[in-house]
Amino acid sequence: MKRIFDLTLLLLAAPLILPVTGLLALAALIAQGRPVFFLQERTGLHGRIFLIWKLRSMSTEADVQARRPTRFGRWMRDRGLDEMPQLFNVFKGDMSLVGPRPLTPADCARLGAIHPDFKARLRLRPGLTGPAQVTLARGAALTARLDVRYAEEGTAVTDLAILLRTVWMHVVGKRRGAAALPR
Repeated sequence: MKRIFDLTLLLLAAPLILPVTGLLALAALIAQGRPVFFLQERTGLHGRIFLIWKLRSMSTEADVQARRPTRFGRWMRDRGLDEMPQLFNVFKGDMSLVGPRPLTPADCARLGAIHPDFKARLRLRPGLTGPAQVTLARGAALTARLDVRYAEEGTAVTDLAILLRTVWMHVVGKRRGAAALPR
């Protein structure tokens, strides 16, 4: 049912999303050059590894530690626009619109060892947004608690509320639009 919900919303929004993503990719190409996209391995449903798509927002030095956000990249990141290509991951079925944010395999192993509850997130497809993002939760322990609660209690109504809160945060700013942390 969740997959149908994701695809329905995605297809309804496609006439807006596709041209905006195309324009952002063109602007990134003009402002930053190639490569336009950044691909990275992430851990998904049942621990399956997939490639996540983003618009590149960092410089391209050979030394990863020397890379910094570009001016255009910072602008995209501040608005969450660098993550629009992840809608392709949703379409492919690697991700959902709402769920725990996908972690790199290394972070998934490290945090799973420290916080065993973190492994509950692997029962769900990772999402573009989730409870930790709309509350601006900080720290692995709090994020794990929110993800476990979502895994156990999440519904279509919860997903819709998280999606609406995410849009609101992008309209008014992340700090002003964030929801209160649940108790």
